[in-house]
Amino acid sequence: MADDVMYINTEEGIKRVMDNTKLYVKLLTKFRAETSLDELVAALASGDMENAQVQAHTIKGISANLSLSELFRQVLELETQIKARSVDPGQTEKVKAVFTETLQEIDRVIAQNG
Repeated sequence: MADDVMYINTEEGIKRVMDNTKLYVKLLTKFRAETSLDELVAALASGDMENAQVQAHTIKGISANLSLSELFRQVLELETQIKARSVDPGQTEKVKAVFTETLQEIDRVIAQNG
């Protein structure tokens, strides 16, 4: 991934919670603890497109609310592919890689603001 990719727009995320940095860190911590791609990946692997779409939509929404910019963009693309019933395995791999990078960025934001 390129160094100029914005995984988290922390400033925007904090604005979304009315400048409450403590709340934003708490929400990132909850995301870190409770969000997984396992169910999405399993649904895709089994061809359960309805469940895959629900999982992608949920992760996309949370990503938007927390300003997890790149994860939002990549999951949006994956959700679009799921809706079209034409999923590029490369997109699934891209989502996994961005998810991992996003979790690392979340760890940094928590360490800086926690």
